[in-house]
Amino acid sequence: MRKTSLSRKTAETDITLELCLEGQGRAEIATGVGFLDHMLTLFTRHGGFDLKLSCAGDTRVDDHHSVEDIGIALGAAFKEALGDKRGIRRYGGICLPMDEALIQAAVDLSGRGGYYGRLPIPTEKVGTFDTELVKEFMTAFAREAGCTLHLNELAGENSHHIIEGAFKALARALRAAVSMDPDFGDQIPSTKGVL
Repeated sequence: MRKTSLSRKTAETDITLELCLEGQGRAEIATGVGFLDHMLTLFTRHGGFDLKLSCAGDTRVDDHHSVEDIGIALGAAFKEALGDKRGIRRYGGICLPMDEALIQAAVDLSGRGGYYGRLPIPTEKVGTFDTELVKEFMTAFAREAGCTLHLNELAGENSHHIIEGAFKALARALRAAVSMDPDFGDQIPSTKGVL
């Protein structure tokens, strides 16, 4: 079973998490950022991962440090849990509807981290959550996980639906990418022999 636990402590945040890739979609999330809790809970369910995550952050300043650092920690956990990536499918993608929003996600667990998103969000806030932090989270996650991540908004009007669609699409694409490919056995899915 591929799983990991880690802690990350800075002057701005104190994060602990446990991740299991072969999970049941169980989530115990307490980030101090309510909207992010909601997004990570549905990310966990749609990815079929088990995730236990807590963050004590300087949210009295704003949510930026917590959101970015959680992206860093979660990306690092995926990278660690995947090990040398032997036998994985490597790629995953989906076009996911969320009411009027339609989000395309593509993931390559290439070892080269980068977020390439076209995800225009019409409002600056969803509740108290700064919507610009979605990009911060995705950038931090992709960089630390060592994955190429594309998220494209093909349609959408409601900010909550766009963001929720993006997290669900990321989860479903990752679920496919981390899954084991019986056709490749224990091979590393790269002509380089390493990812």
